[in-house]
Amino acid sequence: MIIQTIAFYVFAVVAILSAALVVTNRNPVYSVLFLVLTFFNAAGLFVLLGAEFLAMMLVVVYVGAVAVLFLFVVMMLDINFVELRQGFVRYMPIGLAVGLILAAELIFVLGSGAVAPVLGQAITMPIPAVEQMGNTQALGTILYTHYFYLFQAAGLILLVAMIGAIVLTHREREGVKRQKIANQVARGRDSVVTVKVQSGSGV
Repeated sequence: MIIQTIAFYVFAVVAILSAALVVTNRNPVYSVLFLVLTFFNAAGLFVLLGAEFLAMMLVVVYVGAVAVLFLFVVMMLDINFVELRQGFVRYMPIGLAVGLILAAELIFVLGSGAVAPVLGQAITMPIPAVEQMGNTQALGTILYTHYFYLFQAAGLILLVAMIGAIVLTHREREGVKRQKIANQVARGRDSVVTVKVQSGSGV
């Protein structure tokens, strides 16, 4: 029990610090690396809670795919992050207000069981007994039966977000050369020039 408690505090402290560095770091590459560290520590917390399947999915999906994709996108795209950070101070009061409202809502939801026990019973998730089914089976039963339509709605939202990201990335910009497949296919033999190079003279 003492080892589990120490591991919990270590994972929690490192996860909070790395999450703060994700937001406050000026270098976007370092932010993505700290995001990977946050995912690993969150996976460790899931293991301590007995949710091995969620820990595995967090490492495989988010660390192995999403975070790596973020890293490649940040390193390949020519994004002016200095220009993006110029409005940080101007929008800070609005962000703090939204954060305080969300924090108040979370505190109200978590403390609703003490304020109104009936409300706390109403929002309790029906979790099957651990003795009757495993971790993966219990998660699948809840996700694909009780919350099936919400799961499909989340997938639709992600699809729309992916399409929007593709449209924004492939917008027309000045000074950027694009490959035109139709023009390349329509080129004939006359566009190819044969050059005879003498041996030892180079091109």
